[in-house]
Amino acid sequence: MRAFVATTLAIAMFSVTSVSIGQTAATDISRVGTFKQVEGEAWVGQAAERRAAVSGEGIQTNQRISTGKTGAASITLKDGTVLTMGPSSMMDLSQFEFNTTTQDGNFLLDLIQGSVRVVTGLLGKANPEKFKVKTPTSVVGVRGTDFIVETEAVN
Repeated sequence: MRAFVATTLAIAMFSVTSVSIGQTAATDISRVGTFKQVEGEAWVGQAAERRAAVSGEGIQTNQRISTGKTGAASITLKDGTVLTMGPSSMMDLSQFEFNTTTQDGNFLLDLIQGSVRVVTGLLGKANPEKFKVKTPTSVVGVRGTDFIVETEAVN
């Protein structure tokens, strides 16, 4: 009887672990980056459905990321690009595609307000013409590997 209970318990634990791993793998397919550090007020999502950002959480393209007056967030993308948002900032990672084999892809960041420091990864170094930052008043083609963009809110 003990052997039966132990075997049943082991099978149940294996099944739960397999389901959890499968769910993580499915989520990771659309993940393009990860919050490495979050301080103070930082959120993911549009105003009506936003949730607090958490270190280790994945991000996807077309997600709004924002920080409050006391907030800051650092995000690392799959190609090694690091985005560091300052206080009172809002941005959309509108486009991020990266092929690890060819190092080809596209990057478009919409900085709606505030500031972001960008340290480009493989995509920006290999294909700088495909790495762009958009603000309410301009689109910047990137030619450097470490830069800061700042904009005021447009009403």
